[in-house]
Amino acid sequence: MNPSPSLDVEKLPVLVVEDNDDDVFILRRAFKDAQLNNPIHVVTDGEEAVDFLAGDGKFANRSQYPFPVLVLLDLKLPLKSGLEVLEWIQGQPFCSELNVIVLTSSAEERDITKAYHLGARSYLTKPPTAETLREVMTALNDSLITKKAIRRLKLSDDHFARTKIGAKTNEMFKG
Repeated sequence: MNPSPSLDVEKLPVLVVEDNDDDVFILRRAFKDAQLNNPIHVVTDGEEAVDFLAGDGKFANRSQYPFPVLVLLDLKLPLKSGLEVLEWIQGQPFCSELNVIVLTSSAEERDITKAYHLGARSYLTKPPTAETLREVMTALNDSLITKKAIRRLKLSDDHFARTKIGAKTNEMFKG
């Protein structure tokens, strides 16, 4: 099942934070096998991940390095661990709706618990299968569609509240 084209989720970039070239190759292959055409940006350490997300340094050009819809994050990284990256993300208001999935070889309970505590949406062990990636992207697309619908409803509610009829209706139901 492919993600719905209504949001064109396949055009939204995925950031892969992984220092092992073999794992990146396997991940790209799984995306291809799952027929997912998302642009994939790869960084190889935790500091690069933070710079990419913040749009700092060599990642300042957002047309070349757009903010990702999904981050696939390894925990065992040089310079800054995946858990440190998660902690940084948690402290950034502009990352509040960022979907982060930990994709690591660690099955240690403390890593899993800490990752979820720091806001990871899911925790997967390597290597991912094409089916797992397809399920992740379908769930992500469903989530984006739901968020878009909620925003649309909020905007129409706000617009209604600003009209004369909306103001009168709100007054009637206050008491």
